[in-house]
Amino acid sequence: MVTGMETAVLKKQLLDLLEKDREFRYAVMGLLGMSELLERFTRLEERQQKLEERQQKLEERQQKLEERQQRLEERFARIEERQQKLEERFAKLEERFARLEERQQRLEERQQKLEERFNELMVEVRDLRRVITVIAHRFGVITESAFREAMKYVVEEALGVGEVSRVRLRDDESIVYGHPAEVEVDVVVRDKEHILVEVKSRVSRSDVAELYRLGVLYEKTCGVKPKLVIIGGFIDFSAWDSARTLGVVIKPALKET
Repeated sequence: MVTGMETAVLKKQLLDLLEKDREFRYAVMGLLGMSELLERFTRLEERQQKLEERQQKLEERQQKLEERQQRLEERFARIEERQQKLEERFAKLEERFARLEERQQRLEERQQKLEERFNELMVEVRDLRRVITVIAHRFGVITESAFREAMKYVVEEALGVGEVSRVRLRDDESIVYGHPAEVEVDVVVRDKEHILVEVKSRVSRSDVAELYRLGVLYEKTCGVKPKLVIIGGFIDFSAWDSARTLGVVIKPALKET
């Protein structure tokens, strides 16, 4: 017969075996109908282990992503800093460019004023040269041909043309000088209009009459009625009256002041 002390000792031994001997514990559990639960528990442990390994890999990947993100943020911060410096530099360049534009505008305005003044001086020099030329021819300092050459720009200014042709006509009917002769006259053809031009240092009534007779000869010879223009430095009062009567246009070579 088993005593209470023996039962306590046996119980203690069984508990020790269950705690220390795994196979014995599994055997007991199997005998007790726990083998299926143990297998499920084992699978759960394996699955949990795999999940833990996967979680560890995900954590490592997340850590790498965080490190990469940190590097990108640092790089982006450097780019922003560089962009800010570029914007500041660009703003300074814009200010400098604006100052240069203002300076250039002032220089252009100054240059325009200088050009206007230069043109005024050129006109004054030209007018002075015109006066000197007329006076020099009047007192015989320069020849008639030199005077006519010097007055070419006056013809251009008066008629708006730059080329004058010298035409020679045969006057067999003694229209111009009262006897047969060969005469020469300057002719400008502009828009089918023929213009006879004479340049004189001093214009008298006889000069106007002579140009009128040249016009008559030109019309008889060429079949075209010309316009008559005489350009002169000094113009007699009588010449104006004759010009109005005969239809001759007088253009002063010297500007009135």
